[in-house]
Amino acid sequence: MDYQQVVTNVTVNDGQTADVSIVLTKSSTAAPTAPNRPTPANQATAQPTTVLLSWRPVGATASDSLRYDVALFESNNLNQRMLLTNSKDTAVTATSLRYSTTYYWQVTVRNTAGVTARGPIWSFQTVAFPTNRYLFARTVVGNTDIYSADGTATPVQLTFGSTVETAPQLSPTRDLIAYTSNATGLYQLYTMNHDGSNPRQITTLDVDGYNNRGVGYRWSPDGAYFIYAHNDKLYRINRDGTGRMELATAPAGRNFRECDWTAEDGGHLVVQTVGADIFDSELYIYNTDGTNPRLLVSNLPGRVDSPSFSIDGLTVVYTRDVTGFNSAAGRQQDARIFSRRTDGTGTPVDLSSGTNNSGKTLGTNDLTPHFAPDGFHLIFVNRTTDEVAPPEVWTADLDGRNRTRLFTNAFLPDYK
Repeated sequence: MDYQQVVTNVTVNDGQTADVSIVLTKSSTAAPTAPNRPTPANQATAQPTTVLLSWRPVGATASDSLRYDVALFESNNLNQRMLLTNSKDTAVTATSLRYSTTYYWQVTVRNTAGVTARGPIWSFQTVAFPTNRYLFARTVVGNTDIYSADGTATPVQLTFGSTVETAPQLSPTRDLIAYTSNATGLYQLYTMNHDGSNPRQITTLDVDGYNNRGVGYRWSPDGAYFIYAHNDKLYRINRDGTGRMELATAPAGRNFRECDWTAEDGGHLVVQTVGADIFDSELYIYNTDGTNPRLLVSNLPGRVDSPSFSIDGLTVVYTRDVTGFNSAAGRQQDARIFSRRTDGTGTPVDLSSGTNNSGKTLGTNDLTPHFAPDGFHLIFVNRTTDEVAPPEVWTADLDGRNRTRLFTNAFLPDYK
C-alpha cells in the first residue's frame, strides 16, 4: 500500500521466456505519518526557559525529504509562535519562555508533494521562578531595566518598559521588589513581585530633585514603610502608598538625596544632603521620626555619596573622592569606600585601598556600597573614571580584601 500505481507495456514473444522486473515506488501523494517520541516527554515539568524540542519521524527514509513546521502556544494566550517553517530539521530551540508556565507544541510534517500530517499536541511546563537574592539595574542599547540573579545563572530581566526602571531594592520580608521609574515623566516609587509581575505605583509625589533621579529612598527595617527624598523634604509612606507624612526638612539651600534606615541601637536614619552642586555633600544621622539631626560627615573636598548602615547599625559606609575633585558634573577621580562609626568617634577607615595590593584598580571608582546580609561582606559598584566601560558589581570583605566581581554591565545593586 502507499505505492505509486503505474501502467506500462510488456512485450512477450511466443515460446520465449521473458524476465519482467516490477519496481515499486512509494506514492508521494500519500500522507506522511505524524512524528512521535517528543523531547521533552509529553507533560514534562521543571523545564528550563530555553529548551530543545525534538521528535522522531515515523516510517520515513532519507529519500522522503520531509519538511517540518513547529508551532508553540503559551497557556492562556491564543497567539502562536512558529519555531520552524518548512525545515528539514527534526529539532528546534524554544527561547525566552516564561517561568511557571505551561506550553503546548505541535509538529506538522510535509512530504515533497505537499501532503501534510499533524502530530499530536504535546505539552511541557517550565521551572518555577527562581528565588534570586541579587538585584541590579542594567542599561542595554540606551534602555535601563531591572534584573535579578543568584550569582551563577544568567540574570533574569524583570522590567521591559521603554522608560527608565532603576534602583531596585528587595523588601526586608522578601515579598516585594521596590524600584523607581520615570514612566510618568518624574521618578516615582513602584513595587512588583519577584518575577516582575503586578507593578504598582506607590508615590504620587515624586522621588526626584536636583542630583536625585530616583535613588533617594529606602525600605524600613520591617518592610512596612518607605522613606524617600523629594527635593528638600524627607517623607515616610506606607508600603501601599497611603499615609504619606513629612519627616524632615533639609538645611537651607540643600536637598535630601540617598538615605538608609536601621532598627538597631534604638533606630536611626542616615541621610545625604547636597547643595547646588553634587560635590557639596554632607551626611546626617536622624531619629526615625526625623528629629535630632546630627552631622556625621561634613562637606569635605570631593564628592561624598551613598550612606548605608551596617547590620548592627553601629557603622555607616559611604564613598568619597579622595582627590578632592569638585566637579559640578559629578565626575569622580578616585572614589573609595569608607566606614565610620555612627557615634562619630574614631577615624574613617578606607576600605578601597586594601592590603597587599588587594585594593581597587587605579583609574576606577568604588560606588554605592551596602552591607551583605551576612554582615561580613560589602556589595558595591566599580567603574572606570571615564565611565566608558560598563559598571560592574563586586563584593569584598569588610576590610576591603578578597574583591570578587559578580556582574558586568550592572549598577545600583541590592542583596538580601
